[in-house]
Amino acid sequence: MKDQGFKESYVISKYLENPLLIGGKKFDLRIYVLVTNYRPLRVYMYELGFCRFCVEKYNNDFENKDNMFIHLTNVAIAKQSSNYNDKHGGKWTLKNFTFYLEQTWGKAASERLWDDINNIVYVSLKATQAVVINDKHCFEMYGFDVLIDDTLKPWLIEVNASASLTTTTEIDRQIKMNLINDTFRIVIPPDWGEDSSKKGTNTFKENSCGFYNLIIDEANDNKMGDKNKDNKGINKKTNLWK
Repeated sequence: MKDQGFKESYVISKYLENPLLIGGKKFDLRIYVLVTNYRPLRVYMYELGFCRFCVEKYNNDFENKDNMFIHLTNVAIAKQSSNYNDKHGGKWTLKNFTFYLEQTWGKAASERLWDDINNIVYVSLKATQAVVINDKHCFEMYGFDVLIDDTLKPWLIEVNASASLTTTTEIDRQIKMNLINDTFRIVIPPDWGEDSSKKGTNTFKENSCGFYNLIIDEANDNKMGDKNKDNKGINKKTNLWK
């Protein structure tokens, strides 16, 4: 935040006191997003993200305000607890999370949540669209961290420009190896190594690849007859989370 009278920049954040709990524990979502073009935006979202759970059950009593195991989902912190489970690493796949939502909140509520998350991705990328260099030889793969409150409203925590690809469990390894492989399949054209090639990372035109699904395509805003898109070019097909 910049304003008259301030010599420094500040970030204003809010502590969410009513997070959605599963098994009494707070959690957030790590969602991988691939941007192959910024102007116009072309964005893919990865199905194989995951939920990260806190080690201890949540409460917001003042005396527990400094207990990191209650409030923070970071694996680096969770691993310091004697209650940390190194078999599942305190993680759920997004598929399991969506199944849980549908069983407890209903399919319509689950689809509405994912539409809202898609919109968070869109708004976040639009906020930086004008300042990011749009080079056809470059791409961005972000890690969006999202917290959900007890009304199923998603809140953006942060966007990681260099999302960690280290692994802590076997499922974690499978997710991230697939992520790397599918990313390369999109951003590296078949003739990339040829001297005469003039293609870039933005030449992939399919709507899906592996576990990636296209969610934003501003180049096709003039084709809004598709009932599965809104007027921002956001793909509304939330059944990709099944």
